[in-house]
Amino acid sequence: MSVPLLETRGVWQRFGGLIANSDISMSVVPGEIVGLIGPNGAGKSTLFNLIAGVLPPTQGTIWFNGEDVTRMPAAERCQRGIARTFQVVKSFETMTVIDNVIVGALIRTTVMREARRKAHEVLDFCGIAHRADKLARDLIPSEKRRLEVARALATEPKLLLLDECLTGLTPIEAQTGVELVRKVRATGVTVLMVEHVMEIVMPLVDRAIVLDLGKVLVEGKPTDIVRDPRVIKAYLGDRHAVG
Repeated sequence: MSVPLLETRGVWQRFGGLIANSDISMSVVPGEIVGLIGPNGAGKSTLFNLIAGVLPPTQGTIWFNGEDVTRMPAAERCQRGIARTFQVVKSFETMTVIDNVIVGALIRTTVMREARRKAHEVLDFCGIAHRADKLARDLIPSEKRRLEVARALATEPKLLLLDECLTGLTPIEAQTGVELVRKVRATGVTVLMVEHVMEIVMPLVDRAIVLDLGKVLVEGKPTDIVRDPRVIKAYLGDRHAVG
């Protein structure tokens, strides 16, 4: 097995008496698409925030590309190659689409001409180049999701954290989003994604990690996960208890 790109070792996160993450040890190897799934309140968003550097864990360590980044601020982690999108879209609404993406590109260069070139390239990759001069607030929801991905990709990440990037989309929009995630992986970027639309995410990911009550319940191939009685009980429901 490849050396992990991302690894959490015995990670805990407590908020007073609330334990959001409990002794989480997991890894993601280069080139994977890994799904992080589980019911609401399972600790997925907290774990994403710990990996991205929004806050340090109460206990345990986080390693990225062979380096201990546990206490490293989010901006430094981004420079190391960790980028993310947000469950609630956080575009700069009064800025143009291209300027939103330039913000991401400026992580890698201080030359505005180069940042603008990179931004145009990424917008084309994400399928919204034709909206470059529109204000972000004028985009439809599916386009705003793509703008989130574009801004993250402009930072030239090694690892892309996607937080429910397919949520709230029509079936056609979601399928287009799936193809975009596959394109991202094809460029060499590793993907860790939180997603609730199981019918879409399970055929997409190489491996799934299921959280429940802040702990890793089970991990493995999607075909095994959907048949695991523990996962069915905790999250998927009886309609997934097949074969």
